[in-house]
Amino acid sequence: MKKSSKIRVGIIGLGVIGEKILCAFQKHPKFEIVSICDVVKERAELISQKLNGIVYYTDYKELLQNSDVELVYVAVPPKYHHLVALDVLAAGKHILCEKPLANSLEEARAMSEHAKQAGVVHAMHFPVYYTKAFKYINNFVTSEKIGEIRRVEINTHFHKWPCEWQQTDWIGGREQGGFVREVFPHYIQLTQALFGKLEHIQSQLELPADSDKCETGILASMKLSDGTPLLINGVSQIAQQERIAFTIYGTNGTISLVNWIKLEVGKYDEPLTEISLQPVDPTLDLLMNLANAIKGDRADIIDFQAGYEIQKVLEALLQKI
Repeated sequence: MKKSSKIRVGIIGLGVIGEKILCAFQKHPKFEIVSICDVVKERAELISQKLNGIVYYTDYKELLQNSDVELVYVAVPPKYHHLVALDVLAAGKHILCEKPLANSLEEARAMSEHAKQAGVVHAMHFPVYYTKAFKYINNFVTSEKIGEIRRVEINTHFHKWPCEWQQTDWIGGREQGGFVREVFPHYIQLTQALFGKLEHIQSQLELPADSDKCETGILASMKLSDGTPLLINGVSQIAQQERIAFTIYGTNGTISLVNWIKLEVGKYDEPLTEISLQPVDPTLDLLMNLANAIKGDRADIIDFQAGYEIQKVLEALLQKI
């Protein structure tokens, strides 16, 4: 029987995000899901049934032995990224990995080095980069409509962390969870895509007495390569509605990405006004670029080397380096 011309995908990890991206793979014309894996057999079996009975596993190593699989999407918790990704790369399969790249700088370095040696496509899931809002921000900055950059700010305020929809225990733990690990990589990535590497990182964490629980606050500062300051203010467990804002202040205007998709822009001496953008699913754009990369065509992907550079900043914020 002739195999499909679509890129054949195996998915490891079927949690909230894993299942969400599974749905994106289903929608995309360039991909076909051929196998799935989760340590919870009942979950893997249920999703297999929804996918017309495709092959499912509870041991990811068995999935990697499946010769039909060309691309593996890794959606396991962060502390398992290193172990699983190295096995995926050793199997010679293309890989899409969730963020952050790893659970330590040493793991991230090893993943980046092995990815370079493997000769496969290696990419990370950073959907905000593919939104129309970020494309607008990029144009606003690079066209110099914003003028000279004076300051960048990242503010994250959570009434409660973990959020109501986050039902996994690890996401509220200090070992691999917390909003710094879960949210800040997105905005570190956007900042470095716009301005390059970040330097002179100083961080102050607010930690609860329970050593198993993640941070409840962060104040940090760093600089763009030209010395422009970047300030971070994050806090959780407060009497305030959730709000996340990535704001760039320039001599000619200000632009702010609020709550992931809302874009606000204002010229000098004017109030910020919301810019209306047609909603699209950025993950589909990410997957199109991933497909192009696998086919050897021009593509815009965030690879493991970029993930390693993001990890450097993340570990400094967490006071690990």
